[in-house]
Amino acid sequence: MTPDTRTTHPADGTFETRDGRHVMRYERRLAHPVERVWTALTQPSELRGWLADADIDLVEGGRVQRRWLNTDDEGNAAVADGTVTALDPPRLLAVDTEPHGVLRFELREDGDGTALTLTVSVAAPGQGVELARAGWHIHLEHLADALDGRPVDWPAWSAEHRPRWQEIHDAYAASGA
Repeated sequence: MTPDTRTTHPADGTFETRDGRHVMRYERRLAHPVERVWTALTQPSELRGWLADADIDLVEGGRVQRRWLNTDDEGNAAVADGTVTALDPPRLLAVDTEPHGVLRFELREDGDGTALTLTVSVAAPGQGVELARAGWHIHLEHLADALDGRPVDWPAWSAEHRPRWQEIHDAYAASGA
């Protein structure tokens, strides 16, 4: 992603409540082939560069655990345990996690790059949804950066990325959706 895209679209994810669930949806175009993006979504060494430390058994029904590296002020890392619920390499990965709900990553070729759609579905009322909207948004920015060879420096996350997260959070809050 270019800096212009980030400042022009600080709150481009959609949000709705349907069937008792909050649904967040993000679409991104990444300047990398589908296979490269798939690797970033599914390989623990790659996930660490943009999302979390992870263990993943990449089969339907496989166990997934993600340990977030941007800890809270007390140094506590969030942990998400889950199960792979849909898998169609290299096009679809869905993981049902606690506490982050169902994370559905869909990839399709887009010229020489990849169109990525991330849909996050959590049970309503769902505590922390307003925080999660900005969180998933910035993680997708981190994904684009990691694909471009700039993985997140997790110990410096608060200093380097918290202001951007706050900007995104404020933009979603101002959107009223």
